[in-house]
Amino acid sequence: MKLLAISGSLRKGSLNTHLVQAAIQALPNGVTADLVSIADIPVYNEDLDGEDKPDAVVRLKEAVAAADALLIATPEYNYALPGGLKNTLDWLSRPAFKSVLAHKPAAIMSASKGPTGGARAQGQLKLVLAAVLAEAYPAPEFIVPQAQQSFTEDGVLTDDNVKTRLQRFVTDYIAWVEARFSR
Repeated sequence: MKLLAISGSLRKGSLNTHLVQAAIQALPNGVTADLVSIADIPVYNEDLDGEDKPDAVVRLKEAVAAADALLIATPEYNYALPGGLKNTLDWLSRPAFKSVLAHKPAAIMSASKGPTGGARAQGQLKLVLAAVLAEAYPAPEFIVPQAQQSFTEDGVLTDDNVKTRLQRFVTDYIAWVEARFSR
């Protein structure tokens, strides 16, 4: 199985990028993942969404199409998912109802310096994924509140409780994808 991992953060040293990297390390044998950047995705503009789409969009759409499932880590900014991640999903959602996101399984997680761990952003992301016909993993939210205490400055996950929960989350997600979407 091949996953595509997306961090909704553009920031160097992002806790969400660290979280998705830790999730990739926790994947079971036989499962691989590529972490892609959304930094080069332009602001969605229907005028650009013609036959000659921006190269970064084409590459990302091809990567999503080639993946069996998605793993998305989203920050929470002002009680919401970040604009860059929403913008990326807008690009990926075209053409409507027939996009590379349609029926693609997606697991959501978040890390935050705050006490809610990004749960509000996850709720919004679930709504967006439902609107584009992606299939959000129906599990309790995987959140890491006060995440700055769980990672070193260079992104190493040091919290054993978070490690255990993350291992269980990704293992259960892979089992769900295999049971529901096996080809």
